[in-house]
Amino acid sequence: MEPEIKTTKVLDLSDRFFIVIVILVAGVAMYYGVTGLYQYKNLPQNVPQFINVSGEGRVFLKPDIALVSLGVNTQGMKSQDVVNNNNQIMNAISKAVKDLGVEDKDIQTASYNLSPWYDYTEMGSVFRGYQLNQHVSVKIRNFDKISDILDAATSRGATSVGDLQFTVDDPIEADAEARAEAIKNAKQKAATLTNQTGLAIIKLVNISEGYAPMPQPMYGLGGATMEAKSIAPQIQTGQMEVTSTVTLTYLLK
Repeated sequence: MEPEIKTTKVLDLSDRFFIVIVILVAGVAMYYGVTGLYQYKNLPQNVPQFINVSGEGRVFLKPDIALVSLGVNTQGMKSQDVVNNNNQIMNAISKAVKDLGVEDKDIQTASYNLSPWYDYTEMGSVFRGYQLNQHVSVKIRNFDKISDILDAATSRGATSVGDLQFTVDDPIEADAEARAEAIKNAKQKAATLTNQTGLAIIKLVNISEGYAPMPQPMYGLGGATMEAKSIAPQIQTGQMEVTSTVTLTYLLK
């Protein structure tokens, strides 16, 4: 009688670990696949589409006011004497300007600076007294009086006349015209783009606006002392340009 032979099946642990890893990876992949498919099916069928279009509007107008800075510089040993002297000169200038038709509301003090006055030498600074610099801004509405006003100011003691520039006193109406033109141009551009692409506008959802600064003709009449009847150039007011830029955002389908 032959002896009975017993066999024992041994499972390699490395094979078992590999199988577990494969099962886990397959499970994770299936989970993300099902989740992604669910999210995709629940996406909106019609994702909103938008378009931005910009338009620019320009308005040209003649300036209606001139602005000029008139300055007085006075010096002296005593501060009170300097102030009194400065006030006397500035009051004479203001009276002369008003006599030529400028109203009180159109004369405004722009700066007033009283400070010690020193001479600087190799030996150091030497106190000479006090000096006062005062500037007023004058708004001139009658352009025919510009030259007369500048002459009157210098003949009454103004030591500087400068920053002559032209602008408009109330730019609101010009701004509104430029804005309307910009919106019109933007709407025309939007209509052209949608017609060419086959898209359709549903509604306007946003608008933004910007302005370009108005260029202001400026004449540097300097800051130096001037003599009467010698400062009146031939004044050319030119034109002012007001520019508005508008961006419209439309919802499309």
